[in-house]
Amino acid sequence: MQFDLVSVSKKANVYFDGKCISHTVTLADGTRKSVGVILPSTLRFDLSTKEIMEVVDGTAFVAINGRPELTYTTGQIWEVEAGGYFEIRVEAPLHYVCHFG
Repeated sequence: MQFDLVSVSKKANVYFDGKCISHTVTLADGTRKSVGVILPSTLRFDLSTKEIMEVVDGTAFVAINGRPELTYTTGQIWEVEAGGYFEIRVEAPLHYVCHFG
């Protein structure tokens, strides 16, 4: 439930008028992740890199590349390749980790 021996960006990444807020975390091996929260909303993320989204706490309703919406809960992940997109709907705060590449 935690990352050890990391560096954390002091400035938050704020998207969609504050509905999605995260911090970039860099591991000792140079791997980059973001850790954040999405507040109740429906958002679309267009990706330039592959992303693996991990639900740390909460429930997300996700449609990947226009496919039907699926439900993801605590401990579950979904993947989207570079150039793809996902639409996410959350009804309560969702805590997540985004693993890049």
